[in-house]
Amino acid sequence: MRVWKQWTDECRTTRKSGSGPRNVTSARDDRHLVRMARTDRTASSRQLAALWSIATGVSLCASSIRRRLLQCGLRARTPLYRIPLTHDHRRLRLQWANQHRDWRADWQHVVFSDESRFNLWYHDGRIRVRRYAGERHLPECIIERHSGRTPGVMVWGAIAYHRRSQLLRIVGNLNSNRYIREVLQPEAVPFLQSLPGAVFQQDNARPHTARIVKSFFAAQQVQLLPWPACSPDMSPIEHVWDVIGRRLARDPHPVASADKFWDMDHVCIQKKWTKQISVYPSVNNCKLVLRTENSTIYCQDIVP
Repeated sequence: MRVWKQWTDECRTTRKSGSGPRNVTSARDDRHLVRMARTDRTASSRQLAALWSIATGVSLCASSIRRRLLQCGLRARTPLYRIPLTHDHRRLRLQWANQHRDWRADWQHVVFSDESRFNLWYHDGRIRVRRYAGERHLPECIIERHSGRTPGVMVWGAIAYHRRSQLLRIVGNLNSNRYIREVLQPEAVPFLQSLPGAVFQQDNARPHTARIVKSFFAAQQVQLLPWPACSPDMSPIEHVWDVIGRRLARDPHPVASADKFWDMDHVCIQKKWTKQISVYPSVNNCKLVLRTENSTIYCQDIVP
């Protein structure tokens, strides 16, 4: 009835601007709170409430802190994780990016390759259960987590401009001899030979940089793209692995073994690989953003 009366009297159903209880904080206080949150990006709302109480002498609950920050556009999100970089790593990444920042058509000849591992059970640390107080130990509110290495499937693949290689399964540890015998000879080299002027990219893992592997590349006349150390974020194929992993994690069907995880109809890694490459049909210009203030590099856009 209140909403109907408000509509008939005032032709609106929303509350008037400024109605309701007044905020404890002023606009100036909100700006100060935003500065505190931006100073320590990882501080929780409870920690910010404690800091606020010390700085101003005014008590403010954590929920009010969250509301103020949301109103100012600051939302708590999952951080982006990366490999720790030394000064030399940053310098080499910046040097590599400066050398390739003007590439255009050259990227059409690059074949990006890498290995990846997909686990049977996916857990990103953000799973929540809805329960009442006292139900913490109910079986349906408990998520099992393996303390040892989670069973999974290790694969190798390569992508190029409108092309992709076959996805290879790697069982056990990969060394330089197996890399040549099971990856380079049967799949990588024929794939490169089918692309005129192809340039092969791989990371600096030990099986990739062993002397026997370098000799094999020289004998096969494979042109390699120099790659800076600790730079998986700069390779387009890493983004492909990420999307495939998220699609596998969304599949509701449980998988009992690694063999079924590899070739089972409804959760087949090979099908996800084929479908994902159809979504990303080409590797276009690799637009690198050079942040000169800290010499870090971010891959802003990999595919069109």
